[in-house]
Amino acid sequence: MSSTDLGAAAKPAVPSAAGGRGGAAGIPFTTIIVWALLLSAPIWLPLIGGYTALASRVVVMGLVAMALNFLLGFTGQMSFGHAAYFGLGAYGAGLTLRYVANSTGLAMIDGILLGGVLGTILGALICKRRGVYFAMITIAFGQIFYYIAYSWDGLTGGFDGLRGFTRQPIGIGPLVIDIQNNGTLFYYFVLAVFALATGIMALLLRSPFGRTLLAIRENERRARFLGIAVDRHIWLSFSIACFFASTAGALFALLNNFADPTSMHYTLSGIIVIMVVMGGMRTFWGPLIGAAIYVVLQDYISSITVNWMSFIGLLFVLVVMFFPRGLLGMIKARSAQ
Repeated sequence: MSSTDLGAAAKPAVPSAAGGRGGAAGIPFTTIIVWALLLSAPIWLPLIGGYTALASRVVVMGLVAMALNFLLGFTGQMSFGHAAYFGLGAYGAGLTLRYVANSTGLAMIDGILLGGVLGTILGALICKRRGVYFAMITIAFGQIFYYIAYSWDGLTGGFDGLRGFTRQPIGIGPLVIDIQNNGTLFYYFVLAVFALATGIMALLLRSPFGRTLLAIRENERRARFLGIAVDRHIWLSFSIACFFASTAGALFALLNNFADPTSMHYTLSGIIVIMVVMGGMRTFWGPLIGAAIYVVLQDYISSITVNWMSFIGLLFVLVVMFFPRGLLGMIKARSAQ
């Protein structure tokens, strides 16, 4: 049985992954709502006490959470070192702007390639492991990158981080888009990259390759019996997730004009897992919702108390106890009844 045939058998699982029941022109209602909120965020966010940079951070962290969900939610493999590729993307973009050229486009490309290519190479070593062994190896490789960035003062700035660079305006022929000084324009630049990345992700998940990943997640042994190259598909899934994570990392460096080793630490990987689980790890938009909740609560509660993590931890415990499918997963389950 080919992966195409297996994909056809797995077809019923795709609509829930992509966003729910169809709306106008077959577009899921969840997708319509998400994009309506994202596109209008600079308008309504200040009315409730927010600011544009916060919206940019939500989108960036939402992308890295969706990248991990590609591996965790749709392939069934847990990575506790995914922040490493997020951090590599940030350093790739920052090092390019500081030492190579004042080009936002080149910085994005270098950041994506640095994290994605290294993730692809290491994925070939990781893909044969399963369960806790898979998770522990991802932590180990992530910490190696963390300590390299922490120790290499001359290149990365060490513990103090990489400074001395700033995102540059984007020139498209005679048109210059000033994302350097205009926060709203930069937000829409981030949103455009996010749209491209999530569009590719959705196409992959709807393809025979994506449906094969779902089959591996549901029953790896049966997939092997059907002739599926399971290790190769997991490796490809890991590689793709690393490319998406490094894309988010490059945007993160441009957002803050800064990159530091903590963006590679396993604690950030744990936070990304929290975002995925809180929003709904087997849904397409769930990780974005989880990221929005985490980032907004962190911004608001940390301005009130230094113990903000306790409140987020309590919320996470409540979600896991009462909504094990995540917030969006729970909403979809209720609407389907």
